Amino acid sequence: MADARFRWAAWLGAMGLALVAAPAAAQNQPAQVTFTKDVAPIFQKACESCHRKDSIGPMSLVTYEESRPWARSIKSRVAARQMPPWHIDKNVGIQHFANDRSISDAEIATIVKWVDAGAPKGDMKDMPAPVQWPSDQDWNFAKNYGKPDLIIKSPKYTMPAQAQDAWYKPVVPTGITEPRYVRAIEMRPGSVRGRKITHHALARLQQTEASSLAATPNNGDDPGPGLFMEWAVGKQGEVARENSGKLMLPGSSIVWDIHYHAVGEEITDDVEMAIYFYPKGQEPKFRQMLSLYSGIAGGNRNLDIAPNSMSVTQNFHVMRKAGRIENFQPHMHLRGKAMSMEAILPNGQTQMLSMVSNYNFNWHTNYVYADDYAPLLPKGTVLRITSWHDNTKNNPNNPDPNQWVGWGDRTVDEMAHAWVNITYMDDADFKVEVDKRKAKLAGTTSDRQQ
Repeated sequence: MADARFRWAAWLGAMGLALVAAPAAAQNQPAQVTFTKDVAPIFQKACESCHRKDSIGPMSLVTYEESRPWARSIKSRVAARQMPPWHIDKNVGIQHFANDRSISDAEIATIVKWVDAGAPKGDMKDMPAPVQWPSDQDWNFAKNYGKPDLIIKSPKYTMPAQAQDAWYKPVVPTGITEPRYVRAIEMRPGSVRGRKITHHALARLQQTEASSLAATPNNGDDPGPGLFMEWAVGKQGEVARENSGKLMLPGSSIVWDIHYHAVGEEITDDVEMAIYFYPKGQEPKFRQMLSLYSGIAGGNRNLDIAPNSMSVTQNFHVMRKAGRIENFQPHMHLRGKAMSMEAILPNGQTQMLSMVSNYNFNWHTNYVYADDYAPLLPKGTVLRITSWHDNTKNNPNNPDPNQWVGWGDRTVDEMAHAWVNITYMDDADFKVEVDKRKAKLAGTTSDRQQ
């Protein structure tokens, strides 16, 4: 009997411990990852700008019901860092960008964990408030600068339902009657339907430079002031850094270069560009110019890629004036694999600025350096552009690895250049900017040490 009572007491004691321990163990269990609490905020930050109704993404990821059917595909694309489209190599060069749309390793892990758990919805009270995205017919920069000061449109173009690709190159006067500095530019097809046929659009600024202004060099391979603005999937506009801007002169014109392609229905559209000026009397000190920096030594016609081969080309560009490198935007076609931009300083030191090691022709991403990290380079610096092309069957985008490939405008041809904005400075101003950067970085280091 005593043994029975002892066993009964021991059993009750064990159960008591178990009853006490169970809630404690539950408290130590990691919380379930849900769409409403954990995943929706990531989608709002990094995905909804494209993946929402009537935007360029193939599906909307705004609600749980819209996102759930795509869960496995989302996991695959995110885990492979194919989405969001941010292809800069995270192990090479500068890693601080003003427009970084990538997501962190922790955010990737959250999405993967959510899918692996069966993509649970969660409690709707945890759902963040919806993002109020601007209409496709609104200008994004208007919230910062007000109504655009000038809107320039290309003449209407009708693309037949079935046709060869077309490159439309009309010239439109700007109507500028006095010199004006530009602090922001946006460009887009004139309608949502027009985005179906508009592969990309370039706007070049054509103007006569006075002798004093002509002293500002265009170090790239584009004549004149260079490319003014470009629209392509992944690029909407540009904002000049503080105290810098692009200069438009009286009598100037925009030379459009618009690549249209047929999509099975006849569509008529134009391309429109919104320009925001600095207020009169607040002209910036530094002039910025966007140029094409080729990665092909000896000219574009030297690009010659043999069938079933890998190709590497390089080109070098000497900076005839000191300046600040504002961005890196590589451009190749379907066989493009990678591109890098290095700075070879006058003292012989080489600095890797940026590299896109997994280039994707579907996204024309412009990597804009953050304020305190945009490279300041002295006169005489050499920018080295290196490009890699993969013309083998291992390239899933390759339309035919058995073809010789050269330079050309068609998508099945190839290119190899970077679009680079440079803000030019004289030597005295350059030294001031370098000293300011050093002082700021020294102050940051001091704060960290404290």
